[in-house]
Amino acid sequence: MESKELSYKLIHVLNNWDPFKVGEGEFDPEIADILQAVHDHDEADKIARRIQSVFEFSFEQVLPYQECLSIANTLLAIKNEDVCSL
Repeated sequence: MESKELSYKLIHVLNNWDPFKVGEGEFDPEIADILQAVHDHDEADKIARRIQSVFEFSFEQVLPYQECLSIANTLLAIKNEDVCSL
C-alpha cells in the first residue's frame, strides 16, 4: 500500500471516530496533524499525547488519555500493516 492509500485509511478511521461529533470534514486540520504524528512516531504513547494536544488546542477540551491511546493503537496497527505488506 502506498503512503496515499495509508493516509486514506487513517483519515477514514479518524472521521469515524470524530470525538467531538463535529462531522466528517469538519476537523481536517486536526486530522492532518494526527496523520503527521502517525508518520513521525512508532510509539502509541507519543501519538496519543499528540492527539490529546491537537484536540485540546482546537476545541479547548482535553480528551481522556485512554481514548487517545485507543485510537493511537488503531492507527499504529494500520500503519504497521502497511509496512508489513511491503
